[in-house]
Amino acid sequence: MISKKDNIAEYVLHLWQLEDVVRAFSKDEALAANQYLSDLMTMMHSEGVMESGHTQIAAVALQEMEELHTQLLDQDAMYRAAYLQLLPQLNILKSRSDNPSQSDIEMMLVFLYNIMLLRMKNKELSEETTIMQQQVSRLLQHLSKCYKQS
Repeated sequence: MISKKDNIAEYVLHLWQLEDVVRAFSKDEALAANQYLSDLMTMMHSEGVMESGHTQIAAVALQEMEELHTQLLDQDAMYRAAYLQLLPQLNILKSRSDNPSQSDIEMMLVFLYNIMLLRMKNKELSEETTIMQQQVSRLLQHLSKCYKQS
């Protein structure tokens, strides 16, 4: 499993992926497949997120990212510049989203998660999407590096 401390952005994306894997299994299949997935399924059932949503573990990690993002905007000129460069594309994503009230960090993670799903389906990405993916990835890598150092 990816460590939250090593790369919090990848950690959240991995949790979301595992939640989707659990949703695809029946209870018996998950129990037979892997104890970790079985435990995750139990947690998802108890938290009421079997159909949609995310576990508290993922929500807490996302909140930690949000808090660090706010701090970095105030304290890190390089991070702030990269974020401001990305902001117009984020606003476009939000305008096309089913949930435009999502935070920018969650929007970036959803964007990267959807790209991962498209790649799993061997779908082609536009050049514009690929460039935005690189920008989002760099910003979240910087955030994750700062998280690891904290």
